[in-house]
Amino acid sequence: MAEEQEQKISRRRFIKNTGYVAGGAIGGGILGSLLGTNMLGTEQETAPETADNRNNYNRALMYFKRREDFNTLSAATERIFPEDDNGPGAVALGVPYFIDHQLASGYGHNDREYMQGPFYPGTDYQGYQTRLQRHELFMVGIRALNDESRKRFDGSFVDLEGEQQDEILTEFENNGVAIKGATSSTFFEELKSATLAGAYADPLYGGNADMEGWRMKEFPGSQMSYTEQIDSEEFVEIEPDALTSHTNF
Repeated sequence: MAEEQEQKISRRRFIKNTGYVAGGAIGGGILGSLLGTNMLGTEQETAPETADNRNNYNRALMYFKRREDFNTLSAATERIFPEDDNGPGAVALGVPYFIDHQLASGYGHNDREYMQGPFYPGTDYQGYQTRLQRHELFMVGIRALNDESRKRFDGSFVDLEGEQQDEILTEFENNGVAIKGATSSTFFEELKSATLAGAYADPLYGGNADMEGWRMKEFPGSQMSYTEQIDSEEFVEIEPDALTSHTNF
């Protein structure tokens, strides 16, 4: 872990302050049906195409229809996993696109989870406890981030200083903001979990760009075997490998 810096919040400091320690490699969910339906009736404004995402399909939006919502998500993930001396942050790793793709999939629509009532306050061991599907929860939470930012600082979330963004996120974590259909802490936990998953999942899912998340942890990724290293008595540094490297014939 990197040492805490006095002036600039670091990734390790933020995770420590929020009571979460990232351990090991976090895998991405298996992509289900790419429905991309916005059940909250948001505006159908298509995100503009850029030169960067025309030739990179992992950088194409599948769920978000409004660029403002996606930019708010991006800013929030960067505060949870910011760039520092250890390596790139969430935005450079493509985490926002990872989350976008997941929200458009079965994960975002809770395809493999029981979603019928009654809905009672659950314990930490009972899993997802809200009537909202994840894509709805994220949309409600993202809009609430902007509402709370305007209420406190008279500006949208993306326009705030880093310390102000941290204050808003901490308030969500502490369940200090009322949001429709769920608790703000539920949204924050889902956002944090998805951010870390996007930083460490196989690049196939849209995050962990160039396997830089794995390199920061010295994680070897998807290796075919370790027969040449298994008998070594010394720590062996292995260049990480992604799933796609085994499918290029």
